[in-house]
Amino acid sequence: MSKLLDFPYEQVLVLGLAKSGTAAAKVLLENGVKVRINDMKASEDDPGVIELKSMGADVIVGSHPLYVLDEMELIVKNPGISYDNPIVIEALNRHIPVITEIEIAGRLAQGSIIGITGSNGKTTTTTLTNDMLLNSGQSVKLAGNIGIVATDVAKRLAAHEKMILELSSFQLMGTQTFRPNIAILLNLFEAHLDYHKTFENYVEAKCNIFKHQTEEDYLVYNADDEKIVHAVQHAKSIKVPFSIREKQPHGAWADEESIFFRDEKVIGREEVALVGDHNVENILASISAAKLCGASNEGIRTVLTTFTGVKHRLQFVDNIHGRLFYNDSKATNILATSKALTSFNQPVILLAGGLDRGNNFDELIPYLDNVKAMIVFGETADKLEEAAQSAGVKTVVQTKNIEAAVQRAYSVSQAADVILLSPACASWDQYRTFEERGDMFIHAVHTLK
Repeated sequence: MSKLLDFPYEQVLVLGLAKSGTAAAKVLLENGVKVRINDMKASEDDPGVIELKSMGADVIVGSHPLYVLDEMELIVKNPGISYDNPIVIEALNRHIPVITEIEIAGRLAQGSIIGITGSNGKTTTTTLTNDMLLNSGQSVKLAGNIGIVATDVAKRLAAHEKMILELSSFQLMGTQTFRPNIAILLNLFEAHLDYHKTFENYVEAKCNIFKHQTEEDYLVYNADDEKIVHAVQHAKSIKVPFSIREKQPHGAWADEESIFFRDEKVIGREEVALVGDHNVENILASISAAKLCGASNEGIRTVLTTFTGVKHRLQFVDNIHGRLFYNDSKATNILATSKALTSFNQPVILLAGGLDRGNNFDELIPYLDNVKAMIVFGETADKLEEAAQSAGVKTVVQTKNIEAAVQRAYSVSQAADVILLSPACASWDQYRTFEERGDMFIHAVHTLK
C-alpha cells in the first residue's frame, strides 16, 4: 500500500464524509496525520463515524462550528460542498489551503495517471480509454467522478499500472500539485456557474488538469474548441490535438470515411458502433491517450466496433412499435443536449427539464429544427417551453415528471420517431441524481409494453 510522500501537513480537517471524505480520512490516519472530521448530516452512531473514531479521528457531526478550524493546517473538502460554506470561507480567510481528495490520490499513486475532464463526454471517454488499454493487454484501474473513489484506488496502484481518472471541475478546483502523465481536455461550455460563479473560474478549475504538467507529460486537447485552444497555449506539456475538422499530423483526426492517429488509419467510421460527431471527438481523445500508452490498433478496433455507449449517455433503451427510445439523462447542460440532437436525422420528441440554474435556453434553439415535439418538466419547464415556441416546435407539453413525460411523448409519436430524454438541466429539483432520473425513464419506457 502506497504512503503519502512529501506531505507537509500534520493536522487536517476533513469537511464532509460521504465516500471521498471517508477514504481521504482513512488514508491520512494511516499515514500518521492528525485528523478532525466535520459533517453536518452524519450522526454519532453511524458505523463509519464509529470506525473513524476508533482509528483516532476527532469527529464533530450535526453542525459546522468554526472552532473545528482551530489548529488545522489544511482542509480536505468534499467536492460537492460549496465555497460559500461558512467553514470554507473562514478557512480561506485564515489562509488555510482547501483541497479535494484528488490531490491526495495524486500524491499517493505510484503508477501513471490519465486524467480526463471537459464539460461533456468525460464518462464515455474515460470508459473508452480504459477498454482500449485493457484490450491491448495493459493493467488499468478506473476511478474519480465515474463513481469510484480515487484515493482508494491510488493507494493500491502498482508502479506498472495506470489509473484513469474522470475529473469534474469541483474536484480539480481543489488541487495543488496534481499532475497526470496524460491530461485530456474535451470541451468547455458554461456549466456549474452556481458553484464557480463565473465562466472564467470554471475554466481555471478545468485547466488545473494540466497546470502542473511538465515537458515529460502529454496534453490531449480539442483543437476544434477555440476556448480550449486559447486555454492551453501556455501549457508546458507536449500537446496532442484532436479534430473532426482538420488533419492533425501530431494528434488524432477524422475525415468523412476514417479515423486516424497522426498519419495512421486506425478504423473506418462505418465500423464504429457509437453514433454522433460528439462521440467521434470522444473517440479521438481516447485513441490519443491509448496510443500514447502503447495500445494496439487491434485492441482499439475491438472496442470501437462493439461499444455502444455508457448508461444514461445516449443509451439506446428500446424499440416499441417503431419508436426508438434513448436515455441521455447525463446531459445536464445545453451543450450536451445540443450534441445529442445532432446525432439523429429522423424526427425527435425531446424530453427536457430540471433544475433552474438561472440560464435561459436560447442557445438550444438552433438545434431544435428536427424536434417535432417537446415534453418539458421540472423547474425549467416554462423557460424550455418559451425556447421551443421560439424555435417553431409545433407541440409543446408540460408534465409533472419523467413518467408522465414518457406517456405523453408516446401518445404524440409515430413509428420511426426518436423519443429522447436529454434534459439540458441537472436533476436535483426532482431527482437525487441524473442516474435516478435516467432509471425512472427506462422504467417508464418498459411499462409502455
